[in-house]
Amino acid sequence: MAISLQDQLLNSGLIKKDKANKAKKEKYKQSKQQRNSKTIEIDEATLLAQKSLAEKQEKDRELNQQQKAKADEKAIVAQIKQLIKLNIQAQDSDGVAYNFSDNNAIKKIYVNEATLKNISNGKLAIVKYDAHYELVPAQVAEKIKQRDASFVLVLNDKITDEVAEDDPYADFQVPDDLMW
Repeated sequence: MAISLQDQLLNSGLIKKDKANKAKKEKYKQSKQQRNSKTIEIDEATLLAQKSLAEKQEKDRELNQQQKAKADEKAIVAQIKQLIKLNIQAQDSDGVAYNFSDNNAIKKIYVNEATLKNISNGKLAIVKYDAHYELVPAQVAEKIKQRDASFVLVLNDKITDEVAEDDPYADFQVPDDLMW
């Protein structure tokens, strides 16, 4: 059977019996007072450990949110590229040059007359795909615009051929082949 430290000190003669009894009574009083007041001594080390754990969890949560945002952004870009790739319209390198702006720089693509008319009427749109520009239908451009508007460079409003009855300029047609 193990002998307590107090008994070992008494046997070796390092402390006296009355001092050991006084320490025992003091310990008993403290435990009784603690039970009666129902207060628990909180260890500072435990508090620090809990605080550091909470800080670590918050930091991990923020990091997870950042990683999720990056993953979502990559997924959106992948969706946009897939939409463009599946709906590319043909360009004509021997056709008419169509000028448009991209980040304050004038760019041009070559298209045939029918495609030029479709761009002007809002049936086709010009989108940025990697380092070059592609033509896609207006419906696809609207889907791309919902995900990220920076990919859509030219999307004209759809022109209706209806003329208002009281329009004083109904007899004067504006040419749609004006190039700038």
